[in-house]
Amino acid sequence: MELNQIIDNIHPLSTTSKNLIKESIIETKFTKGHILFKADKIENSIYFIKKGIARAYAYSEDNQITFWFGQEGDPIVSMQSYVNNQKGYEDVELLEDCELYELKTEKLQELFLKDIQIANWGRKFSELELIKSEKRLIALQFNTATDRYLSLIKNYPSILLRVQLSHIASYLGITQVSLSRIRANIK
Repeated sequence: MELNQIIDNIHPLSTTSKNLIKESIIETKFTKGHILFKADKIENSIYFIKKGIARAYAYSEDNQITFWFGQEGDPIVSMQSYVNNQKGYEDVELLEDCELYELKTEKLQELFLKDIQIANWGRKFSELELIKSEKRLIALQFNTATDRYLSLIKNYPSILLRVQLSHIASYLGITQVSLSRIRANIK
């Protein structure tokens, strides 16, 4: 996904403000399996996915619990680092070779002070991420595993082709056997 579209999807900006953000972004590439963020580390960058897919996970005992997938157009951000400048709790793994746009958090903070439109863009960015988290929490509390699966494939139609079933089962909060049953019942 192109950078202009990613920026506009968060909140439209004037050409001048958009160019200030774009001047601060570099394109970077990483291979499948790369760990972009590590838990217990302050992350100094925000990424936007140009091409590829990623997952965020945390550890529960010896298990990795996937709680987020991102694909083209999505941001990759440790909100704990971004908002509080504190160590994050998540690891982020790239599930495909990825092309990313990288924006240093420090540079973005400088832009917030220089340009009110960019400051409002940053506020809108945080609000959208909060809403996504809230929807995910509500789904986990109130929807059945089947409903969560159907919602996942509706919102990420290519996910079954791009992500291991073990990661999908973890994201849904179920075992891989339960996921297989759900998939069999839907077909």
